Amino acid sequence: MKELLNQFAAYNVWANQKITEAILALPEEKQKEEIPSSFNSIYRTVLHMWDAETAWWQRMKLHERIIVPSENFSGSMRDVTNGLMQQNQQWLDWTSSTSDNMLEHVFQYQNSKKEQFKQPIYQMVLHVFNHGTYHRGQLVNMLRQLGVDKIPQTDFIVWSRKK
Repeated sequence: MKELLNQFAAYNVWANQKITEAILALPEEKQKEEIPSSFNSIYRTVLHMWDAETAWWQRMKLHERIIVPSENFSGSMRDVTNGLMQQNQQWLDWTSSTSDNMLEHVFQYQNSKKEQFKQPIYQMVLHVFNHGTYHRGQLVNMLRQLGVDKIPQTDFIVWSRKK
């Protein structure tokens, strides 16, 4: 399990780096242009990705109050992508050094609706990386709607071939 999660963590860093390079090449007005999606701009989607990874990190670390970056954030897209990449690196560092026992550890947390759950940490970590994949797919669609034709491939299989 540990090796698989470590691969997903490394893949997550690589894939987010690829997609954010394409995003940062856009003018700021395109990054914030409203586009129909779960979050109505590329900027808001990437900010949500950072929020989600940060929230799960804090839940795993048993923080009583979850503080997400968007609560007090007004930075640029570069600031958002830097924050996301730092959080991605934290996950990679953690998966590299954690034990199998820690991955199996069942922890209790509450979601944003204050509902209580108990799950093994490995399930939560898999969710974090799957969540990133889901939103990268949305970002690809949003980039296409903005007329971007050079979109990087961010599939796991592409990353695994380069390993």
